[in-house]
Amino acid sequence: MNNGVQTIDFNHLNSIANGDENFKKELISIFLEQIPVFIRNMNKYFESRSYEKLAREAHTAKSSVLIFGMKDAGKLLKDIQHWAENNNPAEIGPALKVVNAELNHAKTELQKLTE
Repeated sequence: MNNGVQTIDFNHLNSIANGDENFKKELISIFLEQIPVFIRNMNKYFESRSYEKLAREAHTAKSSVLIFGMKDAGKLLKDIQHWAENNNPAEIGPALKVVNAELNHAKTELQKLTE
């Protein structure tokens, strides 16, 4: 768990936005909408053993989390994608729990920014 540690690397996000606050707000808004979808889909695909779909969803989520500088979550999503592509689900469950927690923590951080 995060224990109060910041999940998002805002330096990375600011670098991508290149000073454009509207673009930054748009990225945040999109990611806030994506987070529950990523969590729901990845859990659903894992539980239904739809590993091909899980691999695609993990790949998409990985791209988004890396935009927000979430390197640990990005690494885990890459691993989940690999395990799903190779029908090796043994490690997916524990990794998915960590990713879910990271995504929920990021959502909380970003919602505080938009309040």
